[in-house]
Amino acid sequence: MEALSHTVGPTVAPLRPKRPLRWNWNGFSSVLVQSKKNHPSGICRSAADEISQSARASGLDFNDPDWKSKFQSDFEKRFSLPHITDIFRDATPIPSTFCLRMRTPVTEDFADGYPSDEKWHGYINNNDRVLLKVINFSSPTSAGAECIDRDCTWVEQWVHRAGPREEIYFKPEEVKAAIVTCGGLCPGLNDVIRHIVITLEIYGVKNIVGIPFGYRGFCDKELTEMPLSRKVVQNIHLSGGSLLGVSRGAPTVSEIVDSMEERGINMLFVLGGNGTHAGANAIHNECRKRRMKVAVVGVPKTIDNDILLMDKTFGFDTAVEEAQRAINSAYIEAHSAYHGIGIVKLMGRSSGYIAMHASLASGQIDICLIPESPFNLHGPNGVLRHLKYLIETKGSAVVCVAEGAGQSLIKKTNATDASGNIVLGDVGVLIQQETKKYFKEIGVPIDVKYIDPTYMIRACRANASDGILCTVLGQNAVHGAFAGFSGITVGLCNTHYAYFPIPEVISYPRAVDPNSRMWHRCLTSTGQPDFI
Repeated sequence: MEALSHTVGPTVAPLRPKRPLRWNWNGFSSVLVQSKKNHPSGICRSAADEISQSARASGLDFNDPDWKSKFQSDFEKRFSLPHITDIFRDATPIPSTFCLRMRTPVTEDFADGYPSDEKWHGYINNNDRVLLKVINFSSPTSAGAECIDRDCTWVEQWVHRAGPREEIYFKPEEVKAAIVTCGGLCPGLNDVIRHIVITLEIYGVKNIVGIPFGYRGFCDKELTEMPLSRKVVQNIHLSGGSLLGVSRGAPTVSEIVDSMEERGINMLFVLGGNGTHAGANAIHNECRKRRMKVAVVGVPKTIDNDILLMDKTFGFDTAVEEAQRAINSAYIEAHSAYHGIGIVKLMGRSSGYIAMHASLASGQIDICLIPESPFNLHGPNGVLRHLKYLIETKGSAVVCVAEGAGQSLIKKTNATDASGNIVLGDVGVLIQQETKKYFKEIGVPIDVKYIDPTYMIRACRANASDGILCTVLGQNAVHGAFAGFSGITVGLCNTHYAYFPIPEVISYPRAVDPNSRMWHRCLTSTGQPDFI
């Protein structure tokens, strides 16, 4: 697959690093950048070190009095949205067929829009922007500081506001829209599918199909596309899973685009995570290369909440809420037993957001372990020594661990799944076994209960918070496609909905900053020490 042409730099600033890494997500090979590097000791480098690296990598000369305007100019170029007029210079817009002032069209021809006695003021201006960062950090040493230079200079960074435009670049009667869901299950998939279909129909689209079982459905002759309409999707949000099914891995980009040409698809909505979005971007680029008038729009689906630049992704709130059941069960088991220890493993391959937020929400966790914060099991400062202290002082303990935590403690197999992801070792089982072994050696009786609710959480129906998020994401995905944008994704940024070029949000997984206020709050809640 094609390599991504744009990258975002380290957390301190969206600047390009010197050495890209080639990762493989969901079968699509992408050039990605390395996020925060750790010292051999496992302790993250200082913010000043990160800023120095970013400055050297970006080529910015901070002694240049105009560096700020040059940075903003570069940022604006990278975050400009690909549009079909980039390829089709003569493409002419038509008045939007999306207007809520009059809901029933007078004629079958939607190209002239919905009649109205007065102009509707519900459209988004193409020059509307959303501020990417809202905190003016005074120092790189401030908790969670994201700085561009050593002085933490405030630099405004604006991204495009999402929503319906007054002019559109597709005639609804000529549109064949397709929806595909890839990767693993996530609460809210059906909600997004439902609102993409409903919004397409409001625009006047009548030819809507679902591609079954991810990208595989484009080329597997045994799988046929599923016709979709409001009647079909009306109640699908009442259950979890995906109406269309999901799968990992994929055919080649050329095969997918060939299939799109054969089917006459000119709008593609892709629901998935980093790897799926890398695929969507590759499809977008191939369509451009072939001069196909196609809009490819992503909707970020990752239960781990690990997509860059966004407040949160759909499914995350539901996962945190459902995790409370497992944590509460572990708590009851631990506190009902003599020297009880409850261990709960939650999702989070490279980002510990679910474990951190679930621990904060429950107030029942004594130890929270995430991939971003290295820890030792053994030794005077290890997890097991602290568990001994908790048993001695409290009589019980509850541990919450993200699936990607502590992988350095587990023997690697180098096996990969269909998406190209390394198969992780089971850190929950490791902690369970090492805990039993440790307490047996010191002669202290314990009762360990291990709970892994992963697949129960993934299969849940979206809660109210995620339901609203999915609704708006689905609607804005359609608005973006009709506005002529392609190779974009939609997300929540500082409580507002915005469009982003896909390469800028998939450069590397978003991760918990061990110096952030939220992680500090979690540590305050659990009372745990450093385990190094």
